[in-house]
Amino acid sequence: QLQLVESGGGLVQPGGSLRLSCRASRASLDFYSIAWFRQAPGKEREGLLCISNKWGDIYFKDSVKGRFFVSRDNAKNTVWLQLNNLEAEDTAVYFCAAEQGVSCAAYVSGYSYWGQGTQVTVSS
Repeated sequence: QLQLVESGGGLVQPGGSLRLSCRASRASLDFYSIAWFRQAPGKEREGLLCISNKWGDIYFKDSVKGRFFVSRDNAKNTVWLQLNNLEAEDTAVYFCAAEQGVSCAAYVSGYSYWGQGTQVTVSS
């Protein structure tokens, strides 16, 4: 069964950058779509974007377009999320999620596999 582990979170100043990793084990990511979600304190988990082997990058949240970028290396079984020009409002726990197939869903129930999350804090 696919397992996902995120890493790369931390404390960064506004305007800074981070690169999050989502590493898969026990199965190949070749046949999965991978999405990134985040959950801020007291808020629901929200979908940010997804990468599909067929459809490429699909953004769910307008506020991250042009700032967040997703990439994948199936040979390394890893997906990355580059976070640029971070704002205080980006502070949240970031999760990667996977679902077999080529479709990308913007909602939590669209994914069967989840990582444990990595904390991103944007503060001066």
